[in-house]
Amino acid sequence: MDPIHLTQFSHGAGCGCKLSPAVLHEILSGVDRSESFPSLLIGNDTKDDAAVMDLGDGTGIISTTDFFMPIVDDPRTFGRIAAANAISDVYAMGGEPLMAIAILGWPLGKIPESAASAVLDGGRSICSEAKIPLAGGHSIDSPEPIFGLAVTGRVKLDRLKANAAAKAGDHLFLTKAVGVGMVTTAQKKGLVTDADLFAAVDSMQALNMIGTKLSQISAVHAMTDVTGFGLLGHLVEMCEGAKLSAKVDFAAVPMLSAERLKHYHSNGCVPGGSHRNWASYGQYVEAIDGFERDLLCDPQTSGGLLISVGDEGVEQVEALLKREGLPHVSIGQMDNGLDVKSPSSLISFH
Repeated sequence: MDPIHLTQFSHGAGCGCKLSPAVLHEILSGVDRSESFPSLLIGNDTKDDAAVMDLGDGTGIISTTDFFMPIVDDPRTFGRIAAANAISDVYAMGGEPLMAIAILGWPLGKIPESAASAVLDGGRSICSEAKIPLAGGHSIDSPEPIFGLAVTGRVKLDRLKANAAAKAGDHLFLTKAVGVGMVTTAQKKGLVTDADLFAAVDSMQALNMIGTKLSQISAVHAMTDVTGFGLLGHLVEMCEGAKLSAKVDFAAVPMLSAERLKHYHSNGCVPGGSHRNWASYGQYVEAIDGFERDLLCDPQTSGGLLISVGDEGVEQVEALLKREGLPHVSIGQMDNGLDVKSPSSLISFH
């Protein structure tokens, strides 16, 4: 039987399937939010990674869901990446996952059911690494293959890390290299090297378990995971939530391979999501263009954690990240210099 190439059956890929920030804002602006739930600590008001409900005993329940279309051809690997991406939202809140249920859409008659089984097996293998059960789910017949998880987690409320809690002067860290969108676009164009694709796939399958350990450091004020909106998009959300601005050191941003990414960029390997992202939030960012702009807007699938940490915790965070084999150099700093009359001051570069 010919090998199955899942990406041929979908118009989008991974977190690049996400609606742009501007479109999502337009949709949510029409949603009635008049109901009040005092126990709901985090809803969708601050564009956070997951919802958190206070259980009244010093702990909170975390609820999140994430799903998308294939970003790789191999079914089992697709399942692993989608599962790691979904579970990441719990880690980004500083919590521990408890269980997951699957979301599966499959084009019956176009792709064998055995491939769907392999996708589920991949998702279950990641859940096993996270030490949680894949406890059930729901499936539909859909025009394109879709897979993801709804994940339930828990967190001690004194360790809860929202994306809107950053403080002026905090140092920013990113736990995974960016560039996944460019590499997978190069794969579609037949230009990617085996080494670059392996590095991207390896990164996307890696769980962000470090978030649970980081939550135990009181100087870590805020966290979020970097996915479809790109590094700049998720930093914009962090700034808006905290009513702060930020400065980014582009040279310090971890990337898969600067030389290879520039090569792909010069050959037009820029995801459509990068352009949609910039169109959505470029007005909040100091002028930047070319490779730098496209890389910072690059949609990440199962990307790393963006961490905002005060001076007193920098050495501890650096040591923890280094010990875990993760990038451990600060990529910028939060600033209190937000000028509401000049939106482009939200993010600047140095």
